[in-house]
This record gives sequence, structure tokens and C-alpha cells, in this order.
Amino acid sequence: MSDLLLPLVPWLKSLHVISFVAWMAGLFYLPRLFVYHVESVDRGSGTETLFRTMENKLLKFIMNPAMIATWAFGLLLVASGVVDWSAIWPYAKAAGVLGMTGFHMWCARQRRQLAAGAPGLPGRRYRLMNEVPTILLIVIVIAVVARPI
Repeated sequence: MSDLLLPLVPWLKSLHVISFVAWMAGLFYLPRLFVYHVESVDRGSGTETLFRTMENKLLKFIMNPAMIATWAFGLLLVASGVVDWSAIWPYAKAAGVLGMTGFHMWCARQRRQLAAGAPGLPGRRYRLMNEVPTILLIVIVIAVVARPI
């Protein structure tokens, strides 16, 4: 398989980074929407309907496809043989990506609860959770680019 994929590696890397950037944009924005949703929106109002629509479309039409594409292109890169599994950096990156996926699932669960009319978490909690993807982004980028370990 690696012989077939090797000529495609620059394209796979490009598509992997593009899909990761789109995924990160959603992971940064959705918790911020949750903050505004729980702090500034009257229950049952047209504005609440608008927030539910925005949260739903962001997750389903941007974040989910971007996450799937990130995983797919990443796994194709692994299959191409360009990853040095004797180093520690791929494991650090994998841990970061698994953490990012877990955060994505947490966001999806929060969106479902808000869509069902549940009060949601306090805005402060969503603000704190909004820092999680930043920390994971730092781990992933340093692991891949600097490869300090």
C-alpha cells in the first residue's frame, strides 16, 4: 500500500492540514456559541432557534466532515509509511488527536442537550472548555513540527 500512496504524500499532507484547520475552526467556535446561547438567549425565543440552527449546522456540515477528513487523510499518511513509529512524536500526536476527537464528541453532546431545551452548563464552564482545543493544538503542532521527543 505504501508504494501506491507514496507519490500522493504531498497531496495527502495538504488535505490533512486543510481539513484539520477547518475542524479546529469549528472546535474554537462551537463552545463560544454555547456561551452566548446560555448567557444571552431567552428560552423559546426566535434567537434561541437561531442559535440551535447555527450550532447544528456548524457541527453537522463543517465539524463532522472536517473531523472525518482529518482522520481519513491522517490514516492514509500512516498507511503510506511516512510515520516513524520508533520516535515518540507520533504517539504524542495520536494522543492529542484522540483528545481532540473526545472534545468534539463532548461538544456534540452539549449541542444535543441544548437542542433538547436543557439549560446547559454555565457560560463560564463553556469559556473554560473553549481552551481545551488550544492546548491540544499546541501539543499536536509541537509534536509534528518540532518533534522535541
